[in-house]
Amino acid sequence: MKIDLKNLTIIKAHDHLVKGDFTAVELAMEYINEIKSKNADINAYLEVFGDALESAGEADKKIADAKARAKSGNGSLGVEVPLLTGIPCGIKDNILIKGHIASASSKMLEDYHATYDATVISKLKTEGVVFLGRTNMDEFAMGGSTENSAFGPTRNPHDTSRVAGGSSGGSAAAVAMDGALFTLGSDTGGSIRQPASFCGVVGLKPTYGAVSRYGVMAMGSSLDQIGPIGKTVTDCEIVFNAIRGQDQKDGTTISPDTYKKSSKSSKASSVEDSGKRPVIGVPRHFLGGDGIDPAVLKVFNDSLESLKKKGYEIRDIVLPNISYSLMVYYIVMPAEVSANMARFDGVRFGLHKDGKNGIEDYFESRRAGLGREVVRRILLGTYVLSSGYYDAYYNRANAVRRMITEDFNKAFESVDVIATPTAPSPAFKVGEKTNDPVAMYLEDIFTVTANLTGMPALSVPCGMATKDASKDADVSGGRKADLPVGLQLTARHADEATLFRVGKELLGEL
Repeated sequence: MKIDLKNLTIIKAHDHLVKGDFTAVELAMEYINEIKSKNADINAYLEVFGDALESAGEADKKIADAKARAKSGNGSLGVEVPLLTGIPCGIKDNILIKGHIASASSKMLEDYHATYDATVISKLKTEGVVFLGRTNMDEFAMGGSTENSAFGPTRNPHDTSRVAGGSSGGSAAAVAMDGALFTLGSDTGGSIRQPASFCGVVGLKPTYGAVSRYGVMAMGSSLDQIGPIGKTVTDCEIVFNAIRGQDQKDGTTISPDTYKKSSKSSKASSVEDSGKRPVIGVPRHFLGGDGIDPAVLKVFNDSLESLKKKGYEIRDIVLPNISYSLMVYYIVMPAEVSANMARFDGVRFGLHKDGKNGIEDYFESRRAGLGREVVRRILLGTYVLSSGYYDAYYNRANAVRRMITEDFNKAFESVDVIATPTAPSPAFKVGEKTNDPVAMYLEDIFTVTANLTGMPALSVPCGMATKDASKDADVSGGRKADLPVGLQLTARHADEATLFRVGKELLGEL
């Protein structure tokens, strides 16, 4: 049968593989051909793995063996073939896969080969996933547009003159261009959700600690989380359930019961069990700024109206300290970046450049290996951690971070989900904001709160923003550009289930 990549989901692909409509090798080959056809223009993938078809062949053997056991009456086919067996995916270039290059899109690690698997990779290998290749990203995950990659920017499949978002832009673009059924990304301040919004796909930032970070290059250790990007909420839920869980190799991981012990968090399960629709809170006081594109706000409000018609209660809420979130993030994150990047010294691993002496080796290696945005964040982080400024900046930022978390917890006493746009604008033009870091940082205004609080957040496509040629000088020839817009849903700690429920209803998956 002809494989319809555009409308394929994990469940559909699984059913076809089990029925024998096509093999895992044929499915992987279809995706590889699509990548070959489109990647030159989009640059979502830095590399397609040479062993992808071999992995697909192993998945076919697992399916055949399960069929043989089921036929002989020694097993159940539905139980023995995991949903993800034979499913092709792409992996962000900062997640280690043993034997493959993991460069974090940096010259510093251009030839670094991983010596072990990240925990999320080990779990996906157990499921029988087929790894197609590694996806492009902002260097060491520092950026909001995937323009900071040492190997060229990733472009938006909806309009290649525009960015795909970042830092997981390659992962989002790969799904949007039918170059993978799902991908993994990392999210430190919105790096899964914002590119998902720009590319018109679904992206999940799980609860902090829900997914192991072992084998993932650290950027901001108290902020980073690994999560899935897919075309549907259901696909993201399937992948999340496969990669979640405690890990002895990562002391920050949590058990499913960690937050259930809290009486406030238990409200989430009571809503789920009762069958009542979750109450959606909207911080409208935070949506009235000049930086929000009116077209984005219109699509967002239309989505809320759609949910209201489905029976959801939409309630205005106030988050008193949310306006400080971006400032807090851009103090905490660079401080953690400064500490985490110290390991790239040209001695232990990665690029080495000879200087006149040991200290010159260090300077020359980092000068040749690290890009401008990485250097900017290291310098900013080192400054806020320096003697005389640590208390004034870093400690104060952490105090406000706790206040923001308390604001969200209080809001969740009266609502079950908090909704905002994912990003204040649709995808912007390549090069439009590269020389204005403040404008670039403002793209994170709605997403950083989930990382500061550790709460789960989901971006779902909710419509298209039309950019008129008369108002957008970049749209040539009088044509209009229809660009995806994402709606972000944030829930209580460990309450991804409510996010999936609302997201599915919004996208018509229920």
